[in-house]
Amino acid sequence: MNLAPYDSRRLAERAHEIVAATRELSALGWTPATSSNFSMRLDVRTVAITVSGRDKGKLTEDDIMVVDWEGKAVGSDHRPSAETLLHTQLYRRYPDVNVVLHTHSRTQTTASRYFASQGHVRLEGWELLKAFAGNTTHETAVDVPVLPNSQDMQVLAAKIERLTYAGPLWGYLIDGHGLYTWGRDMPEARRHLEAFEFLLDCEMQLRRLQPLDAPAANGHANGKRSA
Repeated sequence: MNLAPYDSRRLAERAHEIVAATRELSALGWTPATSSNFSMRLDVRTVAITVSGRDKGKLTEDDIMVVDWEGKAVGSDHRPSAETLLHTQLYRRYPDVNVVLHTHSRTQTTASRYFASQGHVRLEGWELLKAFAGNTTHETAVDVPVLPNSQDMQVLAAKIERLTYAGPLWGYLIDGHGLYTWGRDMPEARRHLEAFEFLLDCEMQLRRLQPLDAPAANGHANGKRSA
């Protein structure tokens, strides 16, 4: 008899998906030390999420816990990440989102610091923009927000909440921290993550290749918008 306030079979399925993804992303070097966190929606009240402080390359299904939408542990005494509210916020805001991935690759973290003063990274004209769900053309521009880092998750969540109502959003960066992205299922969330990684790397490569006194692509130079 299942006495847990959630579907244990569904949790096992979600945990299997999360563990497989975390091991792959760890092998890519996108989850250094014990950083990063990953989650999947269980139902209208609960979320499966990685336990805080665990090596993401060595996770097992026992390292996946359940939290409610307030970020509190359900049915265990495991400690969730301090950033759990940033996950549950997205599930509450987007009913069709079922996966949230947060990584700390070198490219993502460097780009977050490089573009912090600008407040966003503009991705424009790249073919891979079509990797983002609902976007059907490269002839567009996507502004990826770069938010100041904060240890106060309530403050950070409030800023992100406002962004979600400003227009289409597939992810955001936190200064000196990393990337958050999401999707309707794991394949879509992984596609968004890989597209962001590739496009951010392209933007950083452009700036390394261009002379310091030359305008960068999309009207930027040295991370700042030109006049």
